[in-house]
Amino acid sequence: MPQPRATDCPTPVPPPGARSIEELLTAARARLDRLDPERAHLAYRAGAMLVDIRPAAQRAAHGTVPGSLAVERNVLEWRFDPRCPTRLPQVVGYDLPVVVLCQEGFTSSLAAAALQDLGLWRATDVVGGFVAWRLTGLPALGPTPPPRSPLRPPITAAVPPA
Repeated sequence: MPQPRATDCPTPVPPPGARSIEELLTAARARLDRLDPERAHLAYRAGAMLVDIRPAAQRAAHGTVPGSLAVERNVLEWRFDPRCPTRLPQVVGYDLPVVVLCQEGFTSSLAAAALQDLGLWRATDVVGGFVAWRLTGLPALGPTPPPRSPLRPPITAAVPPA
């Protein structure tokens, strides 16, 4: 029996005040001075914190930016709220320049807006995320190959006898 597709289902009526993800993203980006990868790299070299919010598995699979600070999205606000006891030691005030990086530049916009909501008024993100960073040819490391199982020896090519 075929599974129903999203286009086959009626669109639910949102409750009053609900906004779509497109509306949330548009509102977040309207207040950010988003940086293309080159400008983000210059900001980082000038002292801005470059914060990679991607999960560890995504960073391992796609690579990282050398010197970026990995703070996964699920704890970002706690690490960057200057009033929070679990904040990072570098977060000593609200004037901190923070450039948020995700994989493609969507989640980072929402995250940078959340940091602005905390009062970090200089927070912004990278247009196109890590994908654009890497395509631009800026410094990147990885990806990290998956760890080898200690139970299986590495596969080696057989060398034909001479």
